[in-house]
Amino acid sequence: MRCLVCRKFNLHSHRSLCRSRLASRYRRMKQEHEDLVLKACGAKSLQIGAKIQTLWSGYGEILRVHLEGCDRSSVVVKHVMFPQNQKHPGGWNTDISHKRKVRSYQVESYWYQNYATNERCRVPICLAAKSFGDEQLIVLEDLDVAGFPVRKTYVNDAEIKACLSWIASFHALFLDVAPEGLWPIGTYWHLETRPEELEAVSDQKLKAAAAEIDSILNNCRFKTILHGDAKLANFCFSKDGLQVAAVDFQYVGGGCGMKDVIYFLGSCMDERECEKRVPGLLDHYFLELRKSLDMKTNFQDLEKEWRSMFAFAWTDFHRFLLGWMPGHHKINKYSKRLTQEVLNKLKQS
Repeated sequence: MRCLVCRKFNLHSHRSLCRSRLASRYRRMKQEHEDLVLKACGAKSLQIGAKIQTLWSGYGEILRVHLEGCDRSSVVVKHVMFPQNQKHPGGWNTDISHKRKVRSYQVESYWYQNYATNERCRVPICLAAKSFGDEQLIVLEDLDVAGFPVRKTYVNDAEIKACLSWIASFHALFLDVAPEGLWPIGTYWHLETRPEELEAVSDQKLKAAAAEIDSILNNCRFKTILHGDAKLANFCFSKDGLQVAAVDFQYVGGGCGMKDVIYFLGSCMDERECEKRVPGLLDHYFLELRKSLDMKTNFQDLEKEWRSMFAFAWTDFHRFLLGWMPGHHKINKYSKRLTQEVLNKLKQS
């Protein structure tokens, strides 16, 4: 069946869109998956909507599911399917890589079911999570409906600060909280989980210093729970861009808050912007962190320690990139300058 637009204007691009819509319209979930969604939402029926994205390396997909007979018009379903043949875009199709991803989805499921945040660091409400052999479903509140319908690839100063405020509130909420059931050390580039990438690093001085840098970060006095993948793409914005919610908690775990901060800043600014804007944005993060913490915290000591960890956290991620994808655009003059500063400090100590 062809739609009126296709018939009238003979539009090939529109035909492709129509085919996609028809495919999702008549697509069915497995019965046990459908039953989980219906029960979690108290719905009478459902219809699979658009695919939001394919998960990294072909490990499943994220779908919007439309509901009838309940107070929710839609939910988002993260459907994890562990593949027989991995398709890593960087070629890292190894057993270590596979086990890390499997563990990451277990961690994310545990996070959504056992941890809660507040309105200052909004995340989607988890309605259900269940494993079905080599498949896993997480049923989440639809953030588009909840007031966060915008995704951005470019952000202005106010929008960057909105994300940093979210990160600061998140770090304050979980300061000194043990990451029970999560990664003991958060972030997807943590050294212990990336031995193959470390082996591939060609910078011998950085390679030799990697363990010491990792140890310095891990032995901070002040620790929190990290988002672990706090890039711009994982923030959902309100229409005015001043409120955000975050998704994707596969690498949530313990550690120094600067790891989330450096990763976010690097995800939305180039080297020139970093040189110019990082000092002021760091000030904003610490201002928001202070506002969110209670008076019992020795904030002066916390700020002093975490500011001193900024270059170490940036260098730690730089180490990962050099091994994982040496031609990555984030390997720039700003990153190299901070890395050299860290290596000089270690040499002097």
